[in-house]
Amino acid sequence: MRTVGIIGGLGPETTAHFCLEIIKQYEEAGASSRPPILMWNVPLQLEIERDLILRSKGEERYVPLLIEAAQRLERGGADFLVMPCNSLHIFIRQIRDSVSIPVLSIVDTACEHLKKRHLSKVGILATATTVRSGMFQRAFNAAGIEPVLPAAPDQDLLARIILKIIEGKSGPTERKELEEIIRRMEINTILLACTDLQLLFQGKEEIQVIDTMQVLAGAVVNEL
Repeated sequence: MRTVGIIGGLGPETTAHFCLEIIKQYEEAGASSRPPILMWNVPLQLEIERDLILRSKGEERYVPLLIEAAQRLERGGADFLVMPCNSLHIFIRQIRDSVSIPVLSIVDTACEHLKKRHLSKVGILATATTVRSGMFQRAFNAAGIEPVLPAAPDQDLLARIILKIIEGKSGPTERKELEEIIRRMEINTILLACTDLQLLFQGKEEIQVIDTMQVLAGAVVNEL
């Protein structure tokens, strides 16, 4: 039986939900046991986290922590790795180079999911770091999918919403603000390309929502 290693804690509540989502999908797939999971909660300084989310800077300070996490999990017996944080996939090459086991990409798995649904135009809700990297836009364009992003003021608002979610301070106000951002994008399909957003967004009947966290959990179950 294979074991998944999760580079977690980015943020902690999302990691907990991700673990539960793997267990749920694993059971739904007809498994007769619990899935084997290892997780390392990255000991990230909160100021570094705020700098990345609010000011989109200092991301290079994550690299040693991510490499340490990957190597700890490999030594612990993980057969492959995942990271339920979209933004830090800008460092997936460095993580892959630091270990000898596979590292699944949340960008690749999400894009493959969209292609199977034959979608031609999808909105992207993500941190400024993810948007600035262009990783989803490039994947979308290669797949023939038009990416739609929030306007600049809404992207700034989204950063503040995400930080409040991570700090456990989000509520009805932030949920309403997120719904307004989506409404102003004038799009029927949204990709939650920040795994923290699934903790807040409850969905709307008229909008198709695709959660990268759920898609990545499905890819993990397939590997297991």
